[in-house]
Amino acid sequence: MRITRVLSAALLALGAAAGLAAGPAVADSSPSPSASDDSKAPTQAGTSFRTATEIDQGEQATASGSTGDYLYWSFPADSGQRPTVKATVKLPGTQAAQTWQIDVYDGLRRRQSCQYGAQTRTAAQGASSVDLACVLRTVRAWSEPWANDPLPGTYYIRLTVLDLGSSDLGKPVSAEVRVDSKDIGGSAAVDGSLGKPLVPGIAAKSQGDEDGSGKSAVLSAVEPDDGWSSGWWSDRWVWTAVGGVLAALAGIGGYALTRGSGRPPGVPPNA
Repeated sequence: MRITRVLSAALLALGAAAGLAAGPAVADSSPSPSASDDSKAPTQAGTSFRTATEIDQGEQATASGSTGDYLYWSFPADSGQRPTVKATVKLPGTQAAQTWQIDVYDGLRRRQSCQYGAQTRTAAQGASSVDLACVLRTVRAWSEPWANDPLPGTYYIRLTVLDLGSSDLGKPVSAEVRVDSKDIGGSAAVDGSLGKPLVPGIAAKSQGDEDGSGKSAVLSAVEPDDGWSSGWWSDRWVWTAVGGVLAALAGIGGYALTRGSGRPPGVPPNA
């Protein structure tokens, strides 16, 4: 009977912890208002890092340009997220073979490698479109200064053509770009966090930058809908607590199984 109580308590504790850990993931999977309303999505792209068009995760941005142009967008990515960048380039139907590429840079303008995805693709002659994709590594809350790990902050998308015939240079094209993220959770958590996210201009504080309201200038306004995370909390804390509770219950159960009745050997129970 005592063992049954111990096992029941362990199962209840495990179920409660699973509910706490799964709760944020369920909330994150629900579509945000910006994701469901693309009417306000940007319809143009920048031509450099400084003029990159800001987009939110979950919205589809469009832009028109010419073959040979560099098209830039920027988006925010927070710790624990694994962003996926997708782009579709619509081409004129009479072009020769073209090779397009999508690159992603972090807030320090370091090129980030893709875990997988068709980052570079060649459109055959006469193709109407080409699809590109780049799945980044999981964004870490903190990293060593010498490492090239993705960190919280602004990320830049650059879309351009690498190889095309001179007769196709300058022809009109249109592009669609979308960024979505998967919340990895505590499995990617680290001990530590940045003092500030890698957002250009967020740390600029000088008298010349301040306006009449006393607020310092910020060069980029991209930020997650729920703000930047502090970096210390993750569902890893929940599972650590669950492990401690289960270890304690296992110890109690083991003691209940192995402890004696307190009678010397050979003495009958009713003696």
